[in-house]
Amino acid sequence: MGYKIAVVGATGNVGREMLNILAERQFPVDEIVALASRKSLGTEISFGDRTLKTRDLDTFDFTGWDIALFAIGSDATKIYAPKAAKSGCVVIDNSSLYRYDPDVPLVVPEVNPEAVLGYAKKNIIANPNCSTAQMVVALKPLHDRARIKRVVVSTYQSVSGSGKEGIDELWDQTKSIYNPTDSKPPRKFTKQIAFNVIPHIDVFLEDGQTKEEWKMVAETKKIVDPSIKVTATCVRVPVFVGHSEAINIEFEDHLDEAEARDILREAPGIMVIDKREDGGYVTPIECVGDFATFISRIRQDPTIDNGINLWCVSDNLRKGAALNAVQIAETLGQRVLKKG
Repeated sequence: MGYKIAVVGATGNVGREMLNILAERQFPVDEIVALASRKSLGTEISFGDRTLKTRDLDTFDFTGWDIALFAIGSDATKIYAPKAAKSGCVVIDNSSLYRYDPDVPLVVPEVNPEAVLGYAKKNIIANPNCSTAQMVVALKPLHDRARIKRVVVSTYQSVSGSGKEGIDELWDQTKSIYNPTDSKPPRKFTKQIAFNVIPHIDVFLEDGQTKEEWKMVAETKKIVDPSIKVTATCVRVPVFVGHSEAINIEFEDHLDEAEARDILREAPGIMVIDKREDGGYVTPIECVGDFATFISRIRQDPTIDNGINLWCVSDNLRKGAALNAVQIAETLGQRVLKKG
């Protein structure tokens, strides 16, 4: 017997990816429904070798459904997630709405799988921010060995992290550069994204951080260890899919680069590609469509006593969103629901 699964926001980038990954990983689905807003009613969506037609989220009854994977914004999630949870369906939410709620577990299955057991307080599990998810997969095995004191991270985040509008804006602006009569001013982003980088993701906070940077700090503490100090600079770059991060880690205990490399090679969800030669590292183009978080450029930081630098790349629509949500569903199934 399999699960009855609802994918909410099935016409969006992340919702479509959730359906792809459920099929690719052969998740034990007994019944599946694609839900979207009324304006998308009847849109055809692929699920493996099947085609689903979207149904109206507004009128859908979640009673009798096991798991709902939510990939809609916080405003809509605030309306529909409590309804689904109250009906007995476990919500796995990709928005930021519940991430910082002490009664809602924030889960990356390679890092804190046991946290799913806390779902019962609200029948909701939160999926972390895309930039946090890949970073904590890399941090956790190193933290277990040498205890992390401080992390300094600079991100290079693709436009797909801001949805279809971000992808379209990069595409249209790039074409318009070569056609002076077809100007495409910024709409989704605050400045031109084509052939440019923008050190601004989400809103600015009073202390000068952006909310994206604050999310990385707060979520790392909740998922890995509240004692870790984190400072982040988050940058949008003209890449369609794939987030990259330059991470500097300071440990309490000494950890040399060779041991760090060995630890990461053995860690779940990680693929180490680290040759000190031309092309001996991973870039966003190579990570697209892959489940792994890729680690390259592992090296000692000689400016501090116990420091390591590394480069971390992952498909933000997969590990940063849809894949992590499906992995949470798998973990919930194995540890709690036990069907299939």
